[in-house]
Amino acid sequence: MRIIACMSGTSLDGLDIAFCEFSTSSKSINYKIENAITYKYSKEWENKLKNAPHLSGLELKMLDNKYGLLIADYINNFIKQNRLTNIDYIASHGHTVFHQTEKNITLQIGDSISIASSTNIPIINDFRSLDVSLNGQGAPLVPIGDKLLFSEYDYCLNLGGFSNVSFEENKKRIAFDIAPVNLILNHYSKTLGFDFDNNGEIGAKGVLIPSLLLELNKIEYYSKPAPKSLGAEWLDENFFPLISKHYKVEDILRTLYEHIAVQIGTILCKENSKTLVTGGGAFNSFLIQKIKEYAKSQIILPPKELIDFKEALIFGLLGYLRATNRINVLKSVTGAKRDSCSGNIILP
Repeated sequence: MRIIACMSGTSLDGLDIAFCEFSTSSKSINYKIENAITYKYSKEWENKLKNAPHLSGLELKMLDNKYGLLIADYINNFIKQNRLTNIDYIASHGHTVFHQTEKNITLQIGDSISIASSTNIPIINDFRSLDVSLNGQGAPLVPIGDKLLFSEYDYCLNLGGFSNVSFEENKKRIAFDIAPVNLILNHYSKTLGFDFDNNGEIGAKGVLIPSLLLELNKIEYYSKPAPKSLGAEWLDENFFPLISKHYKVEDILRTLYEHIAVQIGTILCKENSKTLVTGGGAFNSFLIQKIKEYAKSQIILPPKELIDFKEALIFGLLGYLRATNRINVLKSVTGAKRDSCSGNIILP
């Protein structure tokens, strides 16, 4: 099955699109990433998506439609550039605006009907809502891919807007969000005029603030048992208020790196284990250096294509599993009442 998978991460760096091929053998699911690209958002679109949670219902629905058309434009351009044919489905995660599972709310925009009609390709979307309706967190969704495609690793760690991890424990897949990463690093980098902290160079020059590190490490979320997940709105309520505006930005960043590494190191605690690291944060050499200081597991960085597009690949896998009526969301990682085969299929 040939699937175009696309997703937009919480760090707002762009829309990842990957053309993937999946097949099932007797013992495993095989995959191949044929083509992949990240379409960077314009400043206008970055601001629109960032401000989406504050829109009225009507304004949000209008943005949903326009964003669906933007995704369709990107996909059509991707198809044309790579001369793609025989595409079975588009698997689209969209962009998360709300994720408040305590209120049974999760919302990803990127209108699927607009995408299907503009590309003339069947689309599978909305991979979270069914799990939330089953009293699950609706996240994380990637662990099914870690289990089926990357089982040779003891841990699979993603360093995106948030860090998340998945691993096997007592023959069950366990997964959860660990801590914010690129969302907070980019936030403070932008106050200095940079989109991100390249290789952690700004933070590396800063001075650790012990009192701030102590406060951040005491945040209640970190002591909660899994399953658990984080959303951007959580930062506004629980994270940013702890950071004084009187601190130098370089020192804040230096302390954030330490905080992230401490939290991740607490999880990657098995001796003689291997950890696959993907996501944009994998390219931040200072962040990786700090994680290695705290983690007992061997940190392994795969080829660039997998670092960049593993999440898109796995949303393609979720689409493949949904199209073939197989389980694609695990109750052991979301806390739902049961496993589910999640996603809506829209025909053009």
